[in-house]
Amino acid sequence: MPEAWWKERVFYQVYPRSFQDSNGDGIGDLRGIISRLDYLKSLGVGAVWLCPVYDSPNADMGYDIRDYEKIMTEFGTMEDFDELLHELHSRDIKLVMDLVVNHSSDEHRWFAESRSSRDNPYRDYYIWRDGKDGREPNNWASFFTPSAWSYDEGTGQWYLHLFSEKQPDLNWENPSVREEVYAMMNRWFDRGVDGFRMDVITVIAKAPELPDGTGAPGSGGYVFSPEHFAFQPKLHEYLREMRRRCFNGRNCMCVGETSFVTTENANSLVGDGRELDLLFQFDIMDMDGEGSKWNAIPLDVPKLKQIIAAWQGAIDWNTLFLGNHDQPRVVSRFGDTSSCELWKRSAKCLATLMYLQRGTPFIYQGEELGMTNAPFETREQLRDVEELNLLALCKGETELERAWRGIKAKGRDNARTPMQWSAGKNAGFTTGEPWIMLNPNYTWINAEAEEGDPDSVLNYYRALIALRNGTPALLRGDWRELLPESEQVVAYARELESEEYTVLCNLSGEIAELPFTLSEFGEPVLSNMPSDPTAATLCPYQALVLKRS
Repeated sequence: MPEAWWKERVFYQVYPRSFQDSNGDGIGDLRGIISRLDYLKSLGVGAVWLCPVYDSPNADMGYDIRDYEKIMTEFGTMEDFDELLHELHSRDIKLVMDLVVNHSSDEHRWFAESRSSRDNPYRDYYIWRDGKDGREPNNWASFFTPSAWSYDEGTGQWYLHLFSEKQPDLNWENPSVREEVYAMMNRWFDRGVDGFRMDVITVIAKAPELPDGTGAPGSGGYVFSPEHFAFQPKLHEYLREMRRRCFNGRNCMCVGETSFVTTENANSLVGDGRELDLLFQFDIMDMDGEGSKWNAIPLDVPKLKQIIAAWQGAIDWNTLFLGNHDQPRVVSRFGDTSSCELWKRSAKCLATLMYLQRGTPFIYQGEELGMTNAPFETREQLRDVEELNLLALCKGETELERAWRGIKAKGRDNARTPMQWSAGKNAGFTTGEPWIMLNPNYTWINAEAEEGDPDSVLNYYRALIALRNGTPALLRGDWRELLPESEQVVAYARELESEEYTVLCNLSGEIAELPFTLSEFGEPVLSNMPSDPTAATLCPYQALVLKRS
């Protein structure tokens, strides 16, 4: 049997607002994406994950949807979307849409009806409760605000929002909500899309009685309570129903953003093929925050290796990623940007480390150029609701300084600065004023400059993707860890029948000693710097792929 197409292709995540502007308003759009499709084809990608392009007031950059079947005005029209889909398919590139159905915008028609009166037919589309002793129905904290509840003066009740108050949670207990969601998904499938990436899908089911959380109190005494809103028993019932109603019988895929997934419960989602095809786990994304995401700590290579090995052993097919629209830039986070040479070498090393494992690669836009975190200095430069809320909660200079350190290291806006196409005006992104600041290093980190440089990060990504796409062992082979005791080197083998490849990556700034010479594992087929086959060491951030003869 041929492999599912989503196992054979490299995905590329497009954040439309920052990819390419076509009309000079400073905001990326669908026609801008269309103009860059040959670039994506030349990179070797076979599928695009498109962040939300639905109509939205943008309280959370499109993850607050006002209408699931209209295109955001700044991004274009449905005709533009249809053209984008056609142009992608004509290049044999699949399109996967973002699906945001844990919550909608508070400006969605359903919520406007729901809050209009307690007896409105749409009231039960959302989660409304009476308060307790003049306060919220329970003590839950939200991801973005101290309390997960907001009070509605008009109807005298509270509504639940696990994210911002502009993102009320849908009530998945209501079969009418599920019917509306499935019908909407099927209309997008009928339009020709190839799948969905499901935003925070593991929190759609809540504990029926919405009990108080019992964790450590946070701001205002509110408690972050995933034990009551993540991986609840009905989650599996809903996902299986969605599979039957939307995915079965179609050549499509679904990948879940599975917050709170573990190696122990992951197979409940992907083990039997009746719920999700793929899942995003965040153990690597969470490993460099101590106590909170904002308290950034240096990369712990042994811990990284443990996470990789655990997930390669836990499920049959992984997602392979080091960044996305919610994460800082990969090379700033896990590499070394202290010099041009180490920036370039570590960007290539990280790609080699991640994208030759067993699983499906997901590359975030600009990563293939080695784009870095941006030098944000003022509140006015920020656009992300999470960062702005963090600053708003600060009391005193010490907290403010700590928050800014966190934002510069881990803030989401780092990934959302415009794509760096050229050294020309506004990095070739727009002829107008960009919606968010440009990273000033676009003058030398950009696609045009890297296009003509054989040693560039961009051309290394092309070679890496071509190697993966053209090598059965790197596509479908087994994964086996090597050098588990090394505190610097991530090493693994990929094997299929008589083919064997060894991947060696020194993820440190020091020379790494090896218990063998490089030639013992065969001939190099990809490397980020010249190598000596007789050597028994790896240079700082050296990456090497060897094929056994």
